[in-house]
Amino acid sequence: MADKDPTNPTFRLPDPALVSRTMADVAERGQRIVSDFLKRQAGESPDPDPLKIGHAFLEMTTRLMANPARLVQAQLGFWHDYLTLWQNTARRMMGDVPAPVIAEDDKDRRFKDDAWREHEVFDFIRQSYLLSARYFRSVVEGAEGLEPKTAQKVDFYTRQFVDAMSPTNFLMTNPEVLRRTAESGGENLLRGLSNLLSDLERGRGKLRIRMTDDTKFKVGENIAVTPGKVVYQNDLMQLIQYAPSTGKVLKRPLLIIPPWINKFYILDLRPKNSFIRWAVEQGHTVFVISWVNPDETLAEKGFDDYMREGPYAALDAIEQATGEKGANVIGYCLGGTLLASTLAHMASKRDTRVKSATFFTTMVDFAEAGELGVFIDEEQLAALEEKMQKTGYLEGREMATTFNMLRANDLIWSFVVNNYLMGQEPFPFDLLYWNDDSTRMPARMHSFYLRRMYQENDLVKPGGIELAGVKLDLRKIKLPTYILSTREDHIAPWKSTYRATQIYKGPTRFVLAASGHIAGVANPPDAGKYSHWVSDDLPADAEEWFKGATELAGSWWPDWHRWVSALDRTQVPARIPGDGALPALEDAPGSYVKVMATD
Repeated sequence: MADKDPTNPTFRLPDPALVSRTMADVAERGQRIVSDFLKRQAGESPDPDPLKIGHAFLEMTTRLMANPARLVQAQLGFWHDYLTLWQNTARRMMGDVPAPVIAEDDKDRRFKDDAWREHEVFDFIRQSYLLSARYFRSVVEGAEGLEPKTAQKVDFYTRQFVDAMSPTNFLMTNPEVLRRTAESGGENLLRGLSNLLSDLERGRGKLRIRMTDDTKFKVGENIAVTPGKVVYQNDLMQLIQYAPSTGKVLKRPLLIIPPWINKFYILDLRPKNSFIRWAVEQGHTVFVISWVNPDETLAEKGFDDYMREGPYAALDAIEQATGEKGANVIGYCLGGTLLASTLAHMASKRDTRVKSATFFTTMVDFAEAGELGVFIDEEQLAALEEKMQKTGYLEGREMATTFNMLRANDLIWSFVVNNYLMGQEPFPFDLLYWNDDSTRMPARMHSFYLRRMYQENDLVKPGGIELAGVKLDLRKIKLPTYILSTREDHIAPWKSTYRATQIYKGPTRFVLAASGHIAGVANPPDAGKYSHWVSDDLPADAEEWFKGATELAGSWWPDWHRWVSALDRTQVPARIPGDGALPALEDAPGSYVKVMATD
């Protein structure tokens, strides 16, 4: 159809009044943004290479020059494919339908518009980009003799460059944007400019891309709304006890330790996808730690403080609230790493209050920590520690940006296209609202975590880490353990999390869910999405486990509930928050979770 042809669009002129208003607004807001940015930069000496990648690429180039034959071979292959693409494009223009030289991955959503295949110009642009991307990757991978960490860094940032240069990210090479520009008379670009200014204002001079319509969500009103009460709090956390929805409940309470890198309500987004609400409905008395969003006053809080004031304090409070000494405990991501550390500490103290442990996407052996390892070398850690010394904490946005870079096409560039080029408002999405609700990290704790666990991998070494006067040995953990990992996890790679099956000495069940670090966990049974794999065998090799595993449709949640409830099926009358020895302090989700990193 003619109106769908990006090279022959129906173009209308923009509204002059809209153009005038937009330009005046740009001038006024732009001046404020620049002024604010300059004030914040006063006294700071910008690092020309903040990510410390210059040396890595210099070393790669040196290695490539040492073997020019490999580079020449890659170039010849690239030019051969490129000439084939030219010839195919010429044939298409004459009416032929040649097979594509290269195609994008099935999961790549950047080229979903039909014009990328139906129009020969954009088909040529698309395949040219894919050929160039493959060439860059093959050259980088062909550099021999690089240290593994250097090779990983070069590969990661090469992909960042390749993703940034996609033709979908530019006005003149994106058919969908060209079509929208013609149809709206360029008003999409004016709206996009306004969106860009708004994001710069949100970041006070630094670009903070808006991923969702955050005006549509409010914690405690339409997300994190499972009924409950805060029954205990200290400097680092509030403990929430949720109201029962069944007449009888399992005698053994359930404690959830979420990561403090993010907020706990990833497990309580909406009623339909809330793991917390679902667990309550299964008859669990659910307690959840809601971590504080720390400021400079908590700069000296360490990992041992998180252990004492987190799980230890929570178990004490649960005993007061319910009269029960024993509890089932879940740890998610960093919360799971803290749980493993606490269990090793408790084993040395012969403290048996934790009756079962469940780990969601948790690493304890960081030997192969995935792409997050790119950001953890001595140079970057030293720069990070210097920055944290000035503020007492790591800014929440810095951590969020790191995680977003792991999936740049989905979490950065798709929003650049939607918000700035298409001029559209982001769609209201609860998970992305949570993703943008970042948290700070206390300086002492974060430095310890990155150095001792990620960089040195000391947690997995018997006696390698000492917390509160106890040298930890994870091999002393002998209680029933359920380990959940997710197959497409970029933060805690499943083969790394699987290593824990060879460490813990109690009966262990390993389950692998489809999808990633978040979607694979927050996957309610009613959604009918994603499968999971199970096996009773736990060989040393993760791939061998997968080959012998059985794939089951749908959520892993029922499998976990069957496992944990079978450990003790005893039931008692439902417990009402605040009726025990601990009075209710305030309604769930509490006040700690509502503190924003920008406050």
